[in-house]
Amino acid sequence: MKVIVTGSLGNISKPLAKQLIAAGHQVTIISSDKNKTADIEALGAKAAIGSLADTGFLTATFTGADALYAMVPPNFGAGNLRQYMGDTGKSYAEAIQKAGVKKVVALSSIGAHLNDGTGPIKGIHDVEGILSGIDNVAIRFIRAPFFYVNLFNDIPLIKHQGILGANYPADARLVMVHPTDIAAAIAEEIEADFTGKSVRYIVSDQTTTTQLATALGTAIGKPELPWIEFTDEQTLNGMLQAGLPPEMTKNFVEMGTAIRSGVIWEDYDLHRPATSGKVKLHDFAKEFAEKYNA
Repeated sequence: MKVIVTGSLGNISKPLAKQLIAAGHQVTIISSDKNKTADIEALGAKAAIGSLADTGFLTATFTGADALYAMVPPNFGAGNLRQYMGDTGKSYAEAIQKAGVKKVVALSSIGAHLNDGTGPIKGIHDVEGILSGIDNVAIRFIRAPFFYVNLFNDIPLIKHQGILGANYPADARLVMVHPTDIAAAIAEEIEADFTGKSVRYIVSDQTTTTQLATALGTAIGKPELPWIEFTDEQTLNGMLQAGLPPEMTKNFVEMGTAIRSGVIWEDYDLHRPATSGKVKLHDFAKEFAEKYNA
């Protein structure tokens, strides 16, 4: 098959492209960075350099493809994050229709069933709605929870303050996933036969924030590493002081409130997958320790 992969050489897209190429598929990777061309070609893929906002570029790239993996890249510079995500979804939808793509696997998020109160996830909710409105295209939405690898961003907090924390408590529930498990699920769906619009949840492990802190702390030689609950105001101010833009900070704090209330997990609990990903928390703890000690 001819498969288009968006997301450049990111945490999901790179292992996905490798898996598809190893299976004999012709893969084109879309990137906005022309400096990634050589690395993309080294994988055995074709590079398509351009912007997801350019529907003409997308249409030309999508034309002749048997399947598309679509994701909305993070944009920390967006003045209105939800609008940016919705506009990207509209760009995808127009290009998919014009190019005649018949199979799409789209990266979504746990909590995307909710229209509001979930921070950046509400933009993914909008994208699901936009793509679901396309006729005669089979679309599978891969709803992923909290990425393990996001915890790499907390390494400075551990090193400088000796804690982990967020604006949700020490007994808060976390449903987590590794990007390689997401990539494997996407590859499986690209090669599968499906029709209509549907959702698949992909999860690697479930834990609590205290168990998470203990697992990571033990791996780095700090078994007493505590999880500290911050107020929303403390979280907001801490992120701003760390240099995060106000729009992203506001959205991350709001997402934390959805985790704190548990509302983010409700639809997942009604549609839990029969199988889970391979990378468990203890596996990721070893990966975290390598990054922490590097």
